[in-house]
Amino acid sequence: MSSMAFRGFILHFLFVCIAGTSVAQKKADQTMIRELQTDISYLASDELEGRRTGTRGESIAADYIIKRYHEIGINPYKGEYLYPFRFVYGKEISPVTQLRIGGMLLKQEDAFPLPFSPNKTVSSDVIPEVSEQGSIWLAPLYKDQDQANDAHFDAEKYMHEQARELEKQGATGVIFYDGYGSKWAPSFSKHSIYETVGIPVIYLSHKAYQKHVVASSAKGGIPVLLDVAINKTERTGNNIAAYIDNGAPYTVIIGAHYDHLGYGEDGNSLHANASKEHQVHHGADDNASGTAAVLQVAKWIKDNKKKTKHYNYLFLNFSGEELGLYGSKSFVKEQHIDSTHYAYMINMDMVGRLNDSTHALQVGGVGTSPSWAGVAELANNEFKISFDSSGQGPSDHTSFYNAGLPVLFLFTMQHKDYHKPTDVASLINYPGEAQVIKYVTRIVACEETKNQKPRYLVTKQKSAGRSPFKVTLGIMPDYSYQDGGVKVDGVSENRPAAKAGIQQGDIITKLGDIKISGMQSYMEALGKFTPGDKTQITVTRNGKELTMPIELIGK
Repeated sequence: MSSMAFRGFILHFLFVCIAGTSVAQKKADQTMIRELQTDISYLASDELEGRRTGTRGESIAADYIIKRYHEIGINPYKGEYLYPFRFVYGKEISPVTQLRIGGMLLKQEDAFPLPFSPNKTVSSDVIPEVSEQGSIWLAPLYKDQDQANDAHFDAEKYMHEQARELEKQGATGVIFYDGYGSKWAPSFSKHSIYETVGIPVIYLSHKAYQKHVVASSAKGGIPVLLDVAINKTERTGNNIAAYIDNGAPYTVIIGAHYDHLGYGEDGNSLHANASKEHQVHHGADDNASGTAAVLQVAKWIKDNKKKTKHYNYLFLNFSGEELGLYGSKSFVKEQHIDSTHYAYMINMDMVGRLNDSTHALQVGGVGTSPSWAGVAELANNEFKISFDSSGQGPSDHTSFYNAGLPVLFLFTMQHKDYHKPTDVASLINYPGEAQVIKYVTRIVACEETKNQKPRYLVTKQKSAGRSPFKVTLGIMPDYSYQDGGVKVDGVSENRPAAKAGIQQGDIITKLGDIKISGMQSYMEALGKFTPGDKTQITVTRNGKELTMPIELIGK
């Protein structure tokens, strides 16, 4: 064969190989897109009713995800795919609650305790508009008709603030009455943000006020019994875990939440008429997109054993994210996730709406390890990436960052359908999501070549926006904790809490002389200090009370 002919043969061979590779890749991409469409369309369908945690829709979604892991050929983690968790969902009025005025038992539509009332029984004679120490006080909810008809008047906030003041003045209980017949009568708030006060607080409707108070006022004192019992309500969600065991010393976690808002019953819908229209919140982007992406990354790792042999891989699909990261927090705690055996965690939340014009992709957590310095180069110029260094954010990677793992968080930006019924499967950019998934596989492959555990770095705590206080302790509170005090979910290095010796899991009960009953009193306490102030902080750790000195610094 002549040299010219040989060169021609080589060029032809390379063309065939390149063309073959291109065709194979194109087919693989088309397969991925078809599977994404199938998975997201089903998870975001009406049948699953928005995948609200603890519902039939969530259960059906879990069964579907487990079926997909079976199809891919990935085994359950520790012999189980399902990892149930229970969490406190809110509050409810116990059936044993009794509210009596003048000996008459009131119905719940006429009177009910506020959710920040303690479980307590008090009784006394109440004289309308007269307040005496050691008695139940009667107090107007509205100052005039205009306020009673003001749709923006925050009745619960007002009653909480007033109840705290009246308790200081000697009231053993408070009955707030509607003297004007407001069009915006308050209702019992299952998810009240206000922490428990020391005395029972009751709302009395206009009708009941007229019947049981005004009609009896000429008789003088009215006997009142407030026997209040408020229960915590619990729900059960299900995490899903699948596992590839390569016998490696460290495990990589790839995760996403699969729950969504149901019909918006939990009050987290952004749809203007969610409470009235009862529409399914489909959650195609949030977060059927991330769920489907985890399945595709799992499939790629399973099919590329030579490229993914230096780590074990744990694939997690969380529930309870929309209510406060309940699922991921539970899994981290119950499975003892820490840096001892786990290398890093990648979280994908809302990765289905890549904008074809901007190609904007946010990658969070890049400050949690020096290993993430090269993630920009791995993008192959497919995205316009905005980086966020913090390991904390509004998704499940936060739970793993607080456990000491480097994290990455991928997100294709907010859109107008966020937390609305219009977040549907037809609006997903499937080729764009496929690009994001391939980017994640490049990150995984890159870390495999390093064949070492990425080093963990603590990042600066993200600010939650403007706040009424100027100081910080340097902790990440557990916002789901509701048993009194503030539970520490994470501690930032070289900040006041860390220097004082506060640890993750501690429950802060006092700052200076101020008792901490929950997030509200915690923030109020911070507002009383300025940078440089020295005081003491009291925590409960493993059932024991500890007090330590602390010096506060500016935010």
